Amino acid sequence: MLLPGTGSDDVFVRSVFATALQALGIPISTPAPKPGSDLVRAHLAALDEHSADGPVLAGGISLGAHLAAEWALANPGRCAGLLLALPAWTGAPSAAPAARAATASADLVRSLGLAGALDVSTADVPGWLATELRRAWTGYGEGLADALDAAIRPAPSAGELAGLDVPAGIAGFLDDPVHPIEVAREWASALPRAALCTTRLTIVGTDPAALGRAAVLAWLRAGGRVSPARQGPALRPARSS
Repeated sequence: MLLPGTGSDDVFVRSVFATALQALGIPISTPAPKPGSDLVRAHLAALDEHSADGPVLAGGISLGAHLAAEWALANPGRCAGLLLALPAWTGAPSAAPAARAATASADLVRSLGLAGALDVSTADVPGWLATELRRAWTGYGEGLADALDAAIRPAPSAGELAGLDVPAGIAGFLDDPVHPIEVAREWASALPRAALCTTRLTIVGTDPAALGRAAVLAWLRAGGRVSPARQGPALRPARSS
């Protein structure tokens, strides 16, 4: 199960991960975000429900990566591995660029409304990113600002990550100041069975699946394996959505 980043949605998660996972015979489940202040609880509950029949491969992008790792720490017997794309901070959000961006975006939405905030936020970004923002933010509707605020919460600390003894594939951008590569390297160093593969934000603009390929390749290098029947990660295949 793969979770979206702050202000993002299940459509983007599928565009990132589906190709690489389907090539390995691993079905993908991508729950839609629940707009509003209940966003995080709903994501964690979805992981609980999805793992009811046995351990699953969990992960996500940015906030989704944070929540997958948090959930794995709370449910060590139910996680078969982790796909962690673009972790945005370690421990407290403090002055992390992604946390500042989420706060600024929430303030814009509250002061200008959704349409006005989109006009400002998409004025100086690449066309593909503007398209992603317009679709995803519109899907959150009136719950967008509260959802952005809900995302600003502690991620697992380096010490907590050290307790996650499952194969973990980490993907980082080399050219994205909002998700500094140093954070991805910190997570890769802290996790006991992790590998890091990198790509670039400029590449994902034309090939979103490049980010998913990086995460899945890192997971395989970290010891992730697919069952001989090609039905998903060892221990249990994920249910498709």
